[in-house]
Formats: sequence, structure tokens, C-alpha cells
Amino acid sequence: MIKNVFSNAMIYIELQWGVKEQTLPTIEQCNRWVGASLIGKQKVIETELTIRIVNELEIQALNRDYRGINKPTNVLSFEFDNLPGLVNLKGFLPYLGDLAICDTVIKREAAEQNKTEEAHWAHMIIHGSLHLQGYDHIKEIEAKEMEALEVKILQSLGYKNPYL
Repeated sequence: MIKNVFSNAMIYIELQWGVKEQTLPTIEQCNRWVGASLIGKQKVIETELTIRIVNELEIQALNRDYRGINKPTNVLSFEFDNLPGLVNLKGFLPYLGDLAICDTVIKREAAEQNKTEEAHWAHMIIHGSLHLQGYDHIKEIEAKEMEALEVKILQSLGYKNPYL
């Protein structure tokens, strides 16, 4: 549990390694990036999420099974939907959901886009965290809103605009 300096929220992150653990991202970085991305009511409550770092086979299987796209991707977001009567979360933390992030795709994209790996990790975790809060980029107007938020958050953390 870490109180985040970018929000008033107490954030609980479970960082899972489905690949050999690496230097990026650290739990502290994840907390900083997620905390900076919390918007609205999420900014002031206790919240938790899981970030799982996976290989290309695992992300491809998830992408195929949940999105119908049979290829690897950088990040997938699985927003938690507490169905009425299914689970009583009274007294438990609000669970945002899960992020699955492919380490080799992140590394490859960072190199292709002339970014540091750290900056790309930050972007993808922020991007995924915004998805967990209901943001999307299917429609052009939604994409512009989400991209503007990403840029603002990344710049507040000292990173460059990832879309330039």
C-alpha cells in the first residue's frame, strides 16, 4: 500500500511477472504512473489493481480471446465490473481491474518510436489505467479526449508528448 503524491488515493498494486522479472517497471514507478492517472472519484479513494507483465504468446491469447484480434498488442485493460448480487464488496477496496502488458512489445515500440523504455512503460500504464476508469478511443472524439489526458498526465510527470 502506497499513498500517492499525485492523488489523495491509497493505491494497492499487485505487480505480477509472467516473464523473467526485469528492472522496468518497478512497483514505485507503477504507483506513480497509476496515481497520476486517477481522475474524478478515483483520485480520492482507496483503490487497487493488478498489473501483469506478460510475453507475446500470453498477450496474443488474451487479445484473441477477449477482443477477437489474433496478434500481440502492447496493453490490454480488463475493467472490474461488480455485478449486483455476485460479490458483496462492502468493506473491501474498490477494485479497478487488471492490466496485461507485453514487455517485448513495449521494448520494440519504444525503439521504433525513439522513446525511452521508461517513457513508453509510463505511457502504456497510464493509458491502461484510463481505460480502467472508463476512457476509450474507439470514437474520434473519445480518442482526442483520452490522448489529451495522457499527454497532460505524462507531461506532469516530466515525460514528452508520446504522440509527436
